[in-house]
Amino acid sequence: MKLFQHKSGILTNSIFTAFALFFLVFMFSSFTTPPANSDAIVGVWKTGEGTAMVRIYKNGDKYQGKIVWLKEPNDPETGKPKVDKNHPDESVRSRPILGLINVWGFVHKGENVWEDGNIYDPKNGNTYSCTMKMDNPNTLEVRGYIGVSLIGRTDVWTRQVAK
Repeated sequence: MKLFQHKSGILTNSIFTAFALFFLVFMFSSFTTPPANSDAIVGVWKTGEGTAMVRIYKNGDKYQGKIVWLKEPNDPETGKPKVDKNHPDESVRSRPILGLINVWGFVHKGENVWEDGNIYDPKNGNTYSCTMKMDNPNTLEVRGYIGVSLIGRTDVWTRQVAK
């Protein structure tokens, strides 16, 4: 009888240990955050002014975006589709704004942040260093700057189409 109790005690301890281990693993996993989704930025975003939409997509291991919609697609002066008339390189000033890649080179850095990118503003022909940060699945802070990020401007884009 004593031998039976001993084996039963070992069995009970083994079950208790296994349950405790499972509980600890469960508790640990519920407190850790899952890895950030690097493709969360993929989709169509309306700029803060609401004058354009940019489709962001993955190109190799980086992210870029192109203008896929313009509130005013035609130049009021010519009546023709808007072109990149302010670009510093005269040889590309006839390229259309619609379809233009205006954000490129972004690398996902985790914590819903994409850095090391550039943004081109066809309104003034300037290219800026840029970072992007998702505050939530439908809001993207796009910060263009020259030199250091402290000196720049942030525009808040709104998701229009998921992926």
